Amino acid sequence: MTRFSVAVGSTRRPKLDAVREALDVLVPRFCGSAEFDVVAVDVPSGVRHTPLSREETMAGARGRAEALARAAAERHEPWIYFVGLEGGLDIVRESGVRWVFLENWAYVADASGRGAFGQSGAVLLPAFLVNRVLDDGVELSEAIDAFAGDWGIRDAQGAWGVLTRDIITRRDAIRISVINAFSSLFVGTNP
Repeated sequence: MTRFSVAVGSTRRPKLDAVREALDVLVPRFCGSAEFDVVAVDVPSGVRHTPLSREETMAGARGRAEALARAAAERHEPWIYFVGLEGGLDIVRESGVRWVFLENWAYVADASGRGAFGQSGAVLLPAFLVNRVLDDGVELSEAIDAFAGDWGIRDAQGAWGVLTRDIITRRDAIRISVINAFSSLFVGTNP
């Protein structure tokens, strides 16, 4: 039976659980009876704590995957796949209105250097959060804690869970982005 290691550029529980859940669905469909291990490695994204554009969020996800690939080469690790995850904001101006969406992006690369992006979809931020993050410069994790009247939201249901009343949690959004990225990589739809 084939066994492979997947390195994830984070040590946060919601992210690791999301990757495991995605692989539980993906591996039987794309890799037959293979088994996998998930390795958590804290690596930098190369972008600000709360990315303020889709491009910056995608660059952060790719940056984490590339940092993992470099670490694997330097340490002679047997990792086959490198998963970079990043959440950030996409600011859209439409009919004179500023719409700000929270998105999660995954970038998955394999040991040969092929890679693919996957996105979660998006959830609209309410004006209070937009003002706190964009206008006042507060990190989203701090702003969502204040908005929800709780602490440590990003390590629980995340902003997604607060904004959708736990219909879609942070883990759910990340899982979708990972499924989308791995699926693209496995079927060769990446450019």
